[in-house]
Amino acid sequence: MNKILVALVSGLFAAGVFAAASAPAAAKVEAKAEAKAAPAKAMPAADKASAAAKKAAKKAADKASAAK
Repeated sequence: MNKILVALVSGLFAAGVFAAASAPAAAKVEAKAEAKAAPAKAMPAADKASAAAKKAAKKAADKASAAK
């Protein structure tokens, strides 16, 4: 009887260890799927201003090179 009880307890322990080890992998798969499905986040205001400044600088440089 003791051997059966030991086998059951060790089997439950092994199942718990296996479930805990495979849980992070499943979370990574869900996170990847969620990232693909989520729409792109809006750019922060500072990034928008920086992008606008870069566009303006490029436009001015193009105008200057076209005027030569």
